[in-house]
Amino acid sequence: MNLIISRFPGIRFNGKPAVIPNGTAMQLPVLPSLQDTFEKSDKTRNNSPEASVSSKTAVSKYSSPDYTTASILYIADIHGKMTNMERICEMAKIFDSTSTANAKLKLASGDILLGSNPMTNKVASHFLNWIGVTNNGLGNHELDATPAALAESLKDAKYNLLAANVTVNPKSPMAGKIKKSVIEEYNGQKFGIIGTAPSDALERVGTRESLEDMKIDDIDTTIKKVQDEINKLKEQKIDKIILLSHSGKDADKRLAQETDGIDIILGGHTHDLYKGVNEGENLLYSKSGEPVVITQIGKDGEYVGVLNAVFNKEGVIAKVQNNVIRTGTFTRKLPFKTAVESIIGKPEVLGTIKSAPPSPGDRLISNNPHGNLIVDAMRNELGTDIALLNAGNLRGFFPEGEVDSRRINDVTPFEDKMMICNLSEKQIVDAIKNGAKSFLNPAHKPGILLVSGLKYTVTDKGELKSLTFIDKQGKENPLNINNPSTNRKFTVACDDFLAYGGDNYLPVNQNPDYVLQKFDVDKNVYTAKYIKNHKDPIEIKEDDRITIVKS
Repeated sequence: MNLIISRFPGIRFNGKPAVIPNGTAMQLPVLPSLQDTFEKSDKTRNNSPEASVSSKTAVSKYSSPDYTTASILYIADIHGKMTNMERICEMAKIFDSTSTANAKLKLASGDILLGSNPMTNKVASHFLNWIGVTNNGLGNHELDATPAALAESLKDAKYNLLAANVTVNPKSPMAGKIKKSVIEEYNGQKFGIIGTAPSDALERVGTRESLEDMKIDDIDTTIKKVQDEINKLKEQKIDKIILLSHSGKDADKRLAQETDGIDIILGGHTHDLYKGVNEGENLLYSKSGEPVVITQIGKDGEYVGVLNAVFNKEGVIAKVQNNVIRTGTFTRKLPFKTAVESIIGKPEVLGTIKSAPPSPGDRLISNNPHGNLIVDAMRNELGTDIALLNAGNLRGFFPEGEVDSRRINDVTPFEDKMMICNLSEKQIVDAIKNGAKSFLNPAHKPGILLVSGLKYTVTDKGELKSLTFIDKQGKENPLNINNPSTNRKFTVACDDFLAYGGDNYLPVNQNPDYVLQKFDVDKNVYTAKYIKNHKDPIEIKEDDRITIVKS
């Protein structure tokens, strides 16, 4: 067991402050019904000792008034993935029935909503209600929708949307709908909860209207504003403070070390996954030397976290345990499936996948056969020379068996609008080169470009080595990657996110002159049509359209 001893004389704990490994007993409930999940998932976690399970634990040692026990169910970066929402609903029920901490909190750190589809966002907002989340930090994907649409999706919300670093235009539909912080009380114990939105949201959102209505501060200003909120909470005698941050891992580390008063940062945005608690990684120290625990819970609702903490009478964490639970080990129960379908309707059965390879380990920098099915559908249904799709658009995969419309939305949930563009050889080469930079970028963002009608070779350091156009007859024509032509043009199927310069694959431009046609539907519509038109079951196969070589 990794014991963390206070390094600062001003801190005094009753006993040794301890970090308890994932799934191991601590003097706080560890969700005994979920411990079977840890045991079953042991092999998938490389037989890590963190997965070891012990019997139920008692809380008597920390039941005195000198200590507060807290258990926090936390989520982030669900990205509108409804199948995992259904599983998480079941997990939340187990949390409710098993945790006996003084305070049981359910909190989210942004990007629960995704894209502009009002039905998807309505499901996501209701999902937070269903599982009992009380506060959600503002993520960049909450801003994919227009301010009016976001305000509408929040109309029935039973949770607060938090961001201390956002200034909203008073004339915006979102005016008055984002709070800086709140105070929650559980069994006489008060917690201050603050939110932050990502400073790089301008680069990540699907619509610029949100950023016209809302100003998000840079990280330096964000740190100052978070400290201001901490100070206001301390003035009200609140000494247990949680930050719901969608600012990303590196910003969270700065927030932990450059402020004073935060105990826990429930993070998001960069899709990291912290299993357990490790000093120097996700256990840091504030300006005054008090411990700050940081979490990150991956992406697409693949994991849910349960953070157990013991606070001493000064509101300082004395003991902590971070349990990370794989969502896929839980089933989608009928009541939650029915609740989702009451909003979006029954799914349409489209066809059958006869065979399919596993989903790539890192979808952002892989030739993805599941994504290739979608990009082929875009090119085929719109009749273009080429189709381009950013790898970050993919949030799932196609399993073998029956395919319905919900599965397609699960794989590509953004609901961007499709376009046919007339792009030059140079614009295509530049877009692919910009995507290739993802091999060296943090978290491999934004991802490479998936292609149809093209094939290319790139090194694992992001250098484009060759690019070839493949016409409808299968003839291969090399493109000039070193001195590409501005006059040689191709018709390209893509979505409005890419066409308008999202993630800088193309220059940012809200009115590009290369758009030939606009459509009021997303790629999932064309993918559904493409699958339905296949008389035989579809075989999804690996191919060599994108080759990644060692540099």
